Amino acid sequence: MVLEFEKPIADLEQKLQEMKDLAKGKNIDLSADIQSLEDKIQTLKKETFENLTRWQRVQLSRHADRPYALDYIHEITNDFIEIHGDRNVKDDKAMVGGLGDIHGRTVMFIGQQKGRNTKQRQERNFGMANPEGYRKALRLMKMAEKFGKPIVTLIDTPGAFPGLEAEERGQGEAIARNLKEMFKLKVPVICIIIGEGASGGALGIAIGDKVFMLENTWYSVISPESCSSILWRSWDYKEQAAEALKLTAKDMLSNKLIDGIISEPLGGAHKNLKMMATTLKATIVEALSELDKLEADKRIEMRIDKFCAMGVVKE
Repeated sequence: MVLEFEKPIADLEQKLQEMKDLAKGKNIDLSADIQSLEDKIQTLKKETFENLTRWQRVQLSRHADRPYALDYIHEITNDFIEIHGDRNVKDDKAMVGGLGDIHGRTVMFIGQQKGRNTKQRQERNFGMANPEGYRKALRLMKMAEKFGKPIVTLIDTPGAFPGLEAEERGQGEAIARNLKEMFKLKVPVICIIIGEGASGGALGIAIGDKVFMLENTWYSVISPESCSSILWRSWDYKEQAAEALKLTAKDMLSNKLIDGIISEPLGGAHKNLKMMATTLKATIVEALSELDKLEADKRIEMRIDKFCAMGVVKE
């Protein structure tokens, strides 16, 4: 999958491959030309990805090859054990969670999971959790608290599932309860937006001591398309909506809505999963080390103060 703004890079990479094939097939020394083209591609990549528009970052966050929650979990943990069900309705496949080991320490991981193909996307409901998904997440958080295990949430959703049956089973109540209970958790909580962070669907597992965003992700009360459809009665203005929403990681950090940005490999997280997972793991370990120094009551107080300070305006 090549995004529109990546096409000039893809064209040069195709020429590079043709040049390499020619050099190999004809036994011609084109090393100088190959090196020159490689340097040109690298420069173009840096210029392109350092100057992406907000809408282009939204597109990158949705890239079909982008790593999902389980991809990261399996990369950064040993002996991951997935835990299923909310003990009430069913096991929501859009919300995953379980226990994994990082450097000998057990951590509770919770995240939204999308699918790679049509069958998986239907099974995972495109990463849009139902009430039972949020109740499963809360059950796992309470389990982690009971046994003194830190919690890491990986957020990647276009929103909570908006279907009638979800509302009938208490979608709003489930998310609201998660918000309330996450403020009071006695164990360290780290939240990381790894893709899309849309509305209450994301916020339902995003109340933490530390909140991070990957470089090419977005976090907002509404998606650019939905914002465009409300304001302009059309999806055609999604790029303008993205600019107005100021939803990128840099925007969130400047507005003090997150605690940090996690750098991605050049071209996006999907270009090098192992490198991205290593960076993610290092961030988690460092954050846990910092949070471990605080007493539970102090962490809770700081967590509440951080979120209460958001949106405060002084004239």
